[in-house]
Amino acid sequence: MRNLLVAAAMALSLAACATPGASAPVAAAPAATQADFERDRQSILAMAGNYRVMFDFKETVPFVADYKPIEPKESGGFEIVRVVEDTGTKIALQHILVMEMDNKQTFIIKHWRHDWTYQPKTVLTYAGPGKWVLTDVPAATAAGAWSQTVWQTDDSPRYGGVGHWRYDGGDVRWMSDETLRPLARRDAVRKPPYDHYRGTNRHALTPKGWVHEQDNAKLGLRNGVPTTIVHEVVLNTYRRDEDFPSAKGDAYWAKTKDYWAAVRGMWDQAIAAGKGVTVKEEPENGSDSGPALMGLADDIVSGTETTAGAILKARAEITRVTGVALTP
Repeated sequence: MRNLLVAAAMALSLAACATPGASAPVAAAPAATQADFERDRQSILAMAGNYRVMFDFKETVPFVADYKPIEPKESGGFEIVRVVEDTGTKIALQHILVMEMDNKQTFIIKHWRHDWTYQPKTVLTYAGPGKWVLTDVPAATAAGAWSQTVWQTDDSPRYGGVGHWRYDGGDVRWMSDETLRPLARRDAVRKPPYDHYRGTNRHALTPKGWVHEQDNAKLGLRNGVPTTIVHEVVLNTYRRDEDFPSAKGDAYWAKTKDYWAAVRGMWDQAIAAGKGVTVKEEPENGSDSGPALMGLADDIVSGTETTAGAILKARAEITRVTGVALTP
């Protein structure tokens, strides 16, 4: 059942608790950019809240003669988005799916997370099957910019990029540079002729919430050369909504947040040790560690495992999948 629930969550997603807006004392930015820095922070924090979410994926233009784009796919659900870390120059937003079934049961699934870092020195980027590396960000690129690092349901890495928040033209938006990304579950489980994406990633605030837009090229090997098979556009719409049991998502987070904070620290430790990390990709769960780490959180909720016990088992699991000997 647990694997089915995780799969259901990933099927609704891209293949991504503290009180919203709660913050630690804000670290000061250079005086000349303080106003811009604070405006950017408020734009990021505005994405926290309760939402009705619609996911819209559409392959558009094929670039090889023997490929036919798949049918567009739409799905939807409810999510809460919570601020789980705010040091001023770093903000982490955690998404949690609140799934109401036909039999009136409600299932809670921890979803994706995105971390925002002001003027980053490095960003964690995807470098090919199962491999992520810490990439240096030149000072000129980092000036006034924010990196966004996206993490999978078990807090293993997904992709990262750098961009600036913009306020001209009547909209508030951030757009990444072009980045590589592993396949999302929606594609990975189909065994398609492509094995990764290259794309841009835009977040924009709207009067009723926000949108997450992607422009992806889907690449696979042709005669040993990475080749664009088809383009895809993605529109994920977050519309504020209170007509769902969001409190159940918060209750899940209250029980598991200490565990997940420890897991985040373990991934950070593994990444720092190797200036990146290698983790086997797994189509159903995103990464090889997914079932174990998500399952331990479920065990904490059910009362069959303590937080301390789950943290010990998570450390062993992350050590197993990364090959990095983690220390408490």
